[in-house]
Amino acid sequence: MKILFISLGCDKNLVDTEVMLGELAEEGYSFTDEETEADIVIINTCCFIRDAKEESIETILEMAELKKAGQIKAFLVTGCLAERHREEIQKEIPEVDAVLGITDIHSIVRALEETLSGKARNHIGENAPNPGKKRLVTTGGHYAYLKIAEGCDKHCTYCIIPKIRGSYRSVPLEELLKEARMLADEGVRELILVAQETTLYGMDLYGKKMLPELLKGLCQIEDLHWIRILYCYPEEITEELIEVIKKEPKICHYLDIPIQHASDAVLKRMGRRTTREDLRRIVGKLRKEIPDICLRTTLISGFPGESQEDFEELYRFVNEMEFDRLGVFAYSSEEDTPAALLPDQIPEEIKENRRDELMELQQEIAFEKAAEKEGTVLEAVIEGYLPGDGVYVARTYMDAPGVDGYLFLTSERELDSGKFVTVKVTGSSEYDLLGVEYEFT
Repeated sequence: MKILFISLGCDKNLVDTEVMLGELAEEGYSFTDEETEADIVIINTCCFIRDAKEESIETILEMAELKKAGQIKAFLVTGCLAERHREEIQKEIPEVDAVLGITDIHSIVRALEETLSGKARNHIGENAPNPGKKRLVTTGGHYAYLKIAEGCDKHCTYCIIPKIRGSYRSVPLEELLKEARMLADEGVRELILVAQETTLYGMDLYGKKMLPELLKGLCQIEDLHWIRILYCYPEEITEELIEVIKKEPKICHYLDIPIQHASDAVLKRMGRRTTREDLRRIVGKLRKEIPDICLRTTLISGFPGESQEDFEELYRFVNEMEFDRLGVFAYSSEEDTPAALLPDQIPEEIKENRRDELMELQQEIAFEKAAEKEGTVLEAVIEGYLPGDGVYVARTYMDAPGVDGYLFLTSERELDSGKFVTVKVTGSSEYDLLGVEYEFT
């Protein structure tokens, strides 16, 4: 029987999806992207912010219609929404045959088989053991995400993740190295480290931050070419981590450091552990120690109590720091979070206007930074080919998949996806770079 597997939400969710796909494939199930071909539908849901929650609910309701019409034999729901609203899903959407919480992804085969045999449909809370993390990589083969920890202990006032995914739990280092070797053996050349927070890796298991040691171990895997680090809390970045990034050639000079705001008053209400001056110091140190580092960050506009002065302070900070990559989200009030109960909630229109102002500023910064790359020589990995335009689509070390820009290049030879090439940048187009494959003489 064929399974339509829909994965929603973040890259950390995608890793869970790939684990479930791998375990289902081991049992002989096949997969399809077409509703009309599917015998089974499984949705891995997200509910981090309101838009994600709404997308998950709409997708569940849409797929429930297939079950109601008798087009599919089984319908399972997993992930964050299932963990957070397990009872409501079972009560309100009877078409859902089984609901699996986030700790139950390794129950997926048994839950599906019991559903198909007509047994009970509640599989939440079983917390089945990890059978070895067999994964079916869905990212195209040459890059993959490595989830190094689960949960979070930060308890930012706007965030529901600790209540859904629990306290911070690192994956043992030897397990991560084993998984990374398996991925490399399967053709993965770029490994992207993810967690709710990567910088605290190892504190719970080893009593100290072990991300530098993990990176050193990963760099020893011969077939890995790039290692990229996402979700680094700025206050947890250590001298040791900076040194490893500097010294290990496989580690991309790229860090994702979500800062969320730059007004001390707003940062305090958010439950963040940095001040504006802390952020300025950390960014300055990274750029001093690693001059070509590409820094990505995310911000929240319209957090409860954000005054016009707070916003202007944030605007000036973005203008001063000139982050290479930046995303802004209008604050989303989430039930069961402290921020949802704060006074002085900001009207949606103001939140969105402030978001747009920040993105317009960042657009100017990003366009200028892209234009400044003209004439430089960069390494890039091929992502595909656009026959209509006669150009290859590639990414540089400055571009994480799915969130950053691209480099469009021409070449006199045929280039396969996943191949690393040297490119001379000839120009830019908004966020993206243009170039030609470059041969050293």
